[in-house]
Amino acid sequence: MTLSDMQCRTAKPQQKPYKLFDGEGLYLEVMSSGKKFWRLKYRLHGTEKRISFGYYPIISLWEARQKKIEAKAQIKEGFDPVLKRLAIQQTAAIAGENTFKKIALEWHNKQLENWKPRYAQTVLHRLEKYVFADLGEYPIHMVKPLIVLNCVQKTEKTAPEMARRILQYCRYIFLYAIATARIEQDPTYGLVHALKKYKKGHFASIDIDELPKFLYDLHEHKSRLNRQTFLAIKLMFLTFIRTSELIQAKWNEINFDTSMWTIPADRMKMKRPHLVPLCRQSINIFCELKEFNGTSDYIFPSIPRPKKHMSNGTILVALKRMGYKNKMTGHGFRALAMGILKEKLGYSHELVDRQLAHAPRTNNNRAYDRALFLSQRVEMMQKYADYLDVIFIETLRKNISN
Repeated sequence: MTLSDMQCRTAKPQQKPYKLFDGEGLYLEVMSSGKKFWRLKYRLHGTEKRISFGYYPIISLWEARQKKIEAKAQIKEGFDPVLKRLAIQQTAAIAGENTFKKIALEWHNKQLENWKPRYAQTVLHRLEKYVFADLGEYPIHMVKPLIVLNCVQKTEKTAPEMARRILQYCRYIFLYAIATARIEQDPTYGLVHALKKYKKGHFASIDIDELPKFLYDLHEHKSRLNRQTFLAIKLMFLTFIRTSELIQAKWNEINFDTSMWTIPADRMKMKRPHLVPLCRQSINIFCELKEFNGTSDYIFPSIPRPKKHMSNGTILVALKRMGYKNKMTGHGFRALAMGILKEKLGYSHELVDRQLAHAPRTNNNRAYDRALFLSQRVEMMQKYADYLDVIFIETLRKNISN
């Protein structure tokens, strides 16, 4: 005889636990405390076992019978319902621990030896700002392509380039999860094609034809700019290295005897030491800087915080004061130098590229010594500086005569 809900509801506790049977091994066990448990008695491989389905009335009579049917189906196929439930619970527990955020932080930590501290901080900040709010708490195996796309498209509305960067970070995280056996597929595959087409702009730089005016404007602002900042811009012209490579420079990198600047690998974008031949004009600037910054480790110490180097925005602010906001940047000096060296002075792209410390395009080039073409580069850097002097003198004469 099967149970009714009325019997289950009105069953009273006794001094000892007792059972109300519903049939096919299902019964309601009424405890002396008054709690009521659904249990199923079954036999598997000749052994009698029991499994609990939960409390009554949280689990109703109808629900208990459905659970019995599911358990009987598993038993029929040779599976133990208790072990099946345990496997599901363990899988859920592992999934709860393997959230996207946990795997992302694990991946990030693995990269720290290869990244500069500042870049590592930037990547983490972007993940926290653009990704973790939407994806962070998901078990990583439950993150589907549409979920990632919705997250990325929120950023794309205002920052399309950043959207592509965070999509790339997500891809690296999922590939790491695949490599560590957390997931089997990368949900970011092909998502870049769902983003709007975006053409990345170049760093602002004046044209070669605008060089005379810029040199004259720099001369006119000499008294309005901090002397250190003025000399930094002059060195950007003469060495055309990256802004970070200039402002973080230290005196032990400069060899006045050989007129050579050796930038260590850990400060270079491509992680290789870079040689910068110093023309006479550059040496004169370094000598002047040595007079008032010689006691500092940095060639360009920060004025408000002398133990640190000059701020990355100092040169941009100076260019803005000169009237070149969105017209010229620190990186723009590199583009300008390449144009002058190739178009005006006739140097080969390969030679200029080497001085710009761009990544070699072929394996053969990567195998070359770091000082390849050094003698030609020494000559090139001096001729380039002399060319700038000639342009400036001619422009100054024209402005005086006018």
